Amino acid sequence: MAGHSKWANIKRQKARVDAKKGKIFARLSRAMIVAARQGVPDPDANFQLRSAIEKAKAAGIPNDNIERAIAKGSGQSGQDGESWEAIRYEGYGPGGVAVLIEAFTDNRNRTAADLRAAFSKQDGNLGETGCVGWMFAQKGVITLAYTGDEDALLEALLETSAESYELLDPEEEEDDRAVEVYCESDRLEQVSQGLEQLGYTIQDNELRWIPKNLTEVTDTDQARRLLKLIDTLEDLDDVQSVNANFDIPLDLLARLGS
Repeated sequence: MAGHSKWANIKRQKARVDAKKGKIFARLSRAMIVAARQGVPDPDANFQLRSAIEKAKAAGIPNDNIERAIAKGSGQSGQDGESWEAIRYEGYGPGGVAVLIEAFTDNRNRTAADLRAAFSKQDGNLGETGCVGWMFAQKGVITLAYTGDEDALLEALLETSAESYELLDPEEEEDDRAVEVYCESDRLEQVSQGLEQLGYTIQDNELRWIPKNLTEVTDTDQARRLLKLIDTLEDLDDVQSVNANFDIPLDLLARLGS
């Protein structure tokens, strides 16, 4: 999974900002609604719902809001939760970079129109389903607090049948660093529980679309427009996650961020 850490670090930093905005409340509430609707409303028997609840609690969402979201998804509070659905959208960013978006929406036409406008403003375009999906593989991604012992981590990955890992936040103090562990999508729950039983602190777990190959972007204007596109897409209310197959060199990222 080499090459993903730079973008992962950017997304982690942005997530911290988003959490402060409070916008993440609505996003996590929708995740709980959809998880409760697609499975059973019992978090002990629904890993997706349990993960969404844990993220909601970590973000400071009150228990009453969590219970209402679960009730909506399970149909216990009327029809509110039944109109939400998970949809995947695909498109091309500046320079033909592949972009894959996951959204929770109650109005497909509205969501598609918002996405199409975001792509158009940055010289990209929203494509048909399947146009770039083949360039990605869905993986389980588990974020752990870094213990500083890579040998022990490798042994834990072998024991839990995880595939690979990547150290994040290389410039942070060791105590503040994290590790992303990758596994097959259908083994996310088992690997997460296995690592927890081995004493690792789980900070997050999710299903994520990982690009099979990365396209290096060295043009400053293209890089700027790509980052602007990702920011715009992630700020849309219906969007849950954005994944793309570009790689921007660190020195260029630093110049764009200054």
